[in-house]
Amino acid sequence: MTDARHREDLVAQLIDRERLTAWLDDHLPGGGSPLEIERITSGASNEVFELRRAGECWVLRRPARGAPPSDTMAREFRVLRALDGTAVPHPTPLALCTDPEVMGAPFYLMERVDGFTPRLPLPPPFADDLTARHDMGTALVDALGELAAVDWRAAGLDGFGRPDRYLDRQVDRWLGQLEQARTRDLPAVDVVSEWLRAHTPSMGDAAILHGDYQFANVMFRPDLPARVAAVIDWEQSTIGDPLVDIGWMLALWDEPGEDPVRGAGETRVNQQPGFPSRAELAASYAARTGFSLEHLGWYEVLALFKLACVLEGAYARASTRGTDHPAHARLEAIVPALLTSAARIVETGGHPR
Repeated sequence: MTDARHREDLVAQLIDRERLTAWLDDHLPGGGSPLEIERITSGASNEVFELRRAGECWVLRRPARGAPPSDTMAREFRVLRALDGTAVPHPTPLALCTDPEVMGAPFYLMERVDGFTPRLPLPPPFADDLTARHDMGTALVDALGELAAVDWRAAGLDGFGRPDRYLDRQVDRWLGQLEQARTRDLPAVDVVSEWLRAHTPSMGDAAILHGDYQFANVMFRPDLPARVAAVIDWEQSTIGDPLVDIGWMLALWDEPGEDPVRGAGETRVNQQPGFPSRAELAASYAARTGFSLEHLGWYEVLALFKLACVLEGAYARASTRGTDHPAHARLEAIVPALLTSAARIVETGGHPR
């Protein structure tokens, strides 16, 4: 089977072209023109497609095949709508469909963003311009600062999350998820979770959280100066402590010469020369937002702990498919590495890496 035919088959499995076309005729321009569909990405939880017709180009996002029913698409669409009119760069949402008869699952459409998600090799001019790379890191922090500044109530996000005692619930939430899937001994779990509970900081004003803020979920403009074109993939967004996002970003930001925190041995984009250090990014965020980062180490530990708990569930699922499954060996090493990284911060009294 050719690659093109394989891609067409994957599209056909997830999209009923006739029903989607009829729905588009009622909601977007170009009715009667041929519809072109191209699969962009396929993840564990979502599928993304590019739609083209009558000179228009849109992006469609829907749950992955076999994903359990949820309100994720409606939540993503809601937060993107709330960001309209703010300084936060984001894809413009166009239409939401909650009728499963159209495609078997809810989905939404947004405008196509002209940009790229940083991955190796970086495109020119970022491939060779060290100043441009440094500015990418600064722009990443600036966009996160804009998100923290949004008045979420004025934006219509009352009821979108539960900000009261948000930090107090985090350890039990992720530990509970871990215990549902735990199949092996992970000694560092107790040390890390007990430290997080004992050192939970007081939470400041609540803000919109992205929930997975990192290079993988940000698109940059293709030209200079370095600018964020859009923050994407809002499936984990909620209302809570904005420092959770910067803690997550910095916990996963590996500097040159360091072993990747995920323990997989790959070289990450931000380990290339030119990108800011974690200390530079933290200082930039503090200056941009006015927030105190006194307890930044706690937020980094929480990030590593959360990711370890989530990935241990993936490890358990891979284990059921056999130890020769590609994900099994990778996750077998990654989860303990994440917990070890968290424990090292705990050992230093909560000082960030």
